[in-house]
Amino acid sequence: MIVRESKDYFVMIEQDNHAEASKELMTHWKNNLFLGSNLRESVEYAIEKHDYGWKQFDKQPFWNDQTEAPYTFSDFPISPKTTIYTYGINEVEKHDLYAALLCSEHYKNFFVNIKSNEATRFIQQERERQKRLILTLGDVNRQYFQFHYGLLKLGDSLSLYLCLNEPGVSKENVHYFFQEGIDLPPHIEKINETKLSLEWKDKKTVAITPFPFEDEIKVTIKQKVVYKEAIQANGLLESYENAPYEEIKINVVSK
Repeated sequence: MIVRESKDYFVMIEQDNHAEASKELMTHWKNNLFLGSNLRESVEYAIEKHDYGWKQFDKQPFWNDQTEAPYTFSDFPISPKTTIYTYGINEVEKHDLYAALLCSEHYKNFFVNIKSNEATRFIQQERERQKRLILTLGDVNRQYFQFHYGLLKLGDSLSLYLCLNEPGVSKENVHYFFQEGIDLPPHIEKINETKLSLEWKDKKTVAITPFPFEDEIKVTIKQKVVYKEAIQANGLLESYENAPYEEIKINVVSK
């Protein structure tokens, strides 16, 4: 779950809905900047499904009694998190091996600096999966793979930028994840910069530079607003289930 806290309520965005927004954004990536275009369908599938493991799980969110807030993807306990990630990658693998390879790399890298038995087991599990997938796929172009993985990370980060920040937030108060911008994929010869610079122009518009997309993008963020008073009275689960979904429309444009 992605959570933004305000004085009286939490804005809550299910991870799978965030992933849908990621794909909405990245399908606009310029054709002449896409390396290995024969793999584009697999890359876009990986972007769309990279958080699939959370799809049913986020329908009934959990309360973190230490932070007195709903658990988020950042503070969710490692053991169930690795179970969720494993399930998600398994489901992707049933449909697209290359997409599963990308998702495996994405999640494996989340745990490389975490010292725990669960993290170590997950990393080893995914290394073994990757060996098996590469053996089945045959010759995987490493440069193309790094680029495609970079696109997955970019789509994830760009969507998170829209979800974690209050619409219209000033550049000084943007979420700390994005203070230095967002990394662009490697091996793009036609773009000299290595990072995207982002700025909210108003509550419905984000401007970025450089602009590696074919045209301006209209993206939808599906969320729920859950009031703290309701949580106090009825608990998080009932309050979340009773809250209606809202659709927030955001335009992504060139600076």
